[in-house]
Amino acid sequence: GAEAQQAELLAILDRAASLHLNAVIFQVRPSADALYRSSLEPWSYFLTGRQGQPPSPYYDPLEFAVREAHARGLELHAWFNPYRARHPGEKPPFAASHVSRARPQLVRRYGEFLWMDPGEAAVRSLTTKVVLDVVKRYDVDGVHIDDYFYPYPERKRGRVLDFPDARSFARYRKAGGTLTRD
Repeated sequence: GAEAQQAELLAILDRAASLHLNAVIFQVRPSADALYRSSLEPWSYFLTGRQGQPPSPYYDPLEFAVREAHARGLELHAWFNPYRARHPGEKPPFAASHVSRARPQLVRRYGEFLWMDPGEAAVRSLTTKVVLDVVKRYDVDGVHIDDYFYPYPERKRGRVLDFPDARSFARYRKAGGTLTRD
């Protein structure tokens, strides 16, 4: 529950301070969901085991993390996964506000994961809005972007599968883009 999460985070922050570290990195967006109060994306599955469900008793994990890190003289950096929409470890159902349900045209299945296609302008816009929302509302000291590249290659029967972005990649090339998919 919420109390156990808070106790675990406090122990991590206390340990970081005792080691004389100067910053901690706190994941805030694992899979197009939020470990903080957001009007853009649902609460993360990783908080309660059910996407869209806030912690109980209620608290805002990012607000808590920022306050407690700063109280220990630590910077708190927010870590975002900009394009991952589902990790295989997460169990459905998805919240109605999750991108896979609210805007399924932006999501691609690739192996066991769901990813948002970074070639789509709407995906880049959503990710930018999410990051700006956090930096405007929370006193974070840094932003870290993870998985900002194409997903690691998936294989099926020994063959590498292409990421399913043929339409957005074709638009990019037609507009004069010269980079290869890789």
